[in-house]
Amino acid sequence: MPMNYCSQCAARVSLKVPAGDSLPRYVCEACDTIHYQNPKLVVGCIPEWEDRILLCRRAIEPRLGLWTVPAGFMENGETTMAGAARETLEEANARVDVLQLYALYNIPHISQVYVLFRARLLDLEFSAGEESLEVRLFTQAEIPWQDLAFATVRNTLTHYFEDRARGRYELHLGTIETPARAQR
Repeated sequence: MPMNYCSQCAARVSLKVPAGDSLPRYVCEACDTIHYQNPKLVVGCIPEWEDRILLCRRAIEPRLGLWTVPAGFMENGETTMAGAARETLEEANARVDVLQLYALYNIPHISQVYVLFRARLLDLEFSAGEESLEVRLFTQAEIPWQDLAFATVRNTLTHYFEDRARGRYELHLGTIETPARAQR
């Protein structure tokens, strides 16, 4: 995203490669602040209850009305696990015990990294949060595959059910290319 002014002193910035760096950055000519723009972390959970998982139908763009696991942007000052549990609480009013790191997806074309955990629902007290139209437990046969919001969710759930059938959950890593070339 283009930047015009320094967030430290409000002077104009220019795009250049700072000394000792190899990539162009926005640099303030007045106070010498280098403004780094890095990928955003999206953290979330696959909340499990017996043979079902909890999904949320999105009440916001992008992908309004489609289904996803509870996930969102990590906040400063929190761990990935704490962020995943917070997002699950915010989107599904669901409390979870985060079990293990399950999937990590790089999405370079939108500068995001998804970090998804397996989690156990602590109880069946859940409901739609502000960013969800509804939340619901699904068996594997009930998953709305054609109405999943993101390739990361589709890939993660595919791996999840394959791993569950094998009785062994593994860490899954991948890169999602531009939507036309999405890969596992």
